[in-house]
Amino acid sequence: MQVPAGDVTPVDVPPSAGEVDQTTATVAHEAAHDEHPVMLGLDAEGWVYVSITIFFLLAIFVMKAPKLIAQGLDARIALVKAQLAEAKTLREEAEKLLAEAKAREAQGEKDAAAIIAHARQEAEQITAAAQKSAETMVARRTAMAEAKIGAAERAAEAELRARAANLATTAAARIIAETTDKATKTKLTDAAISELDRRLH
Repeated sequence: MQVPAGDVTPVDVPPSAGEVDQTTATVAHEAAHDEHPVMLGLDAEGWVYVSITIFFLLAIFVMKAPKLIAQGLDARIALVKAQLAEAKTLREEAEKLLAEAKAREAQGEKDAAAIIAHARQEAEQITAAAQKSAETMVARRTAMAEAKIGAAERAAEAELRARAANLATTAAARIIAETTDKATKTKLTDAAISELDRRLH
């Protein structure tokens, strides 16, 4: 059947299998070109934003970092100086306390030596006084005993003399009475009594 030359009617012709494969490959290639590479969940555009953010943060940090570092170092230096000053103060206080302790120890030793010397002196004085008192007491008691003995001896001697005189008087009186007359007896008796009184006194 022929179609008139002046009237051309378009007709849909189904594509062939080769054309379908070519179209699918072209679409897949374009889709592959449209997909962007992804790393850590971010594509290229996301990493651009991250890079810009990091840049600004670094810029801010770099501008403020020296000041912050200087402030940190100053604070650290001030802290170390304060600690050194405190350590120096503590050392001076410790040395002062040690010196005071040594001084107290030396003074304590001097005081102990003085106390011991004083105690020895007092002990010697007490011993000397006790010895002197004992010697005085012994001497006094000895003198008292000697006085008592002397008194007893004198009393015994006086008693013996009295007895002897009495016996002599009695014997003389008996002899005179037996050998002489009355007038002579009286005279001799009086003379004997007078002699006895003189000897006794």
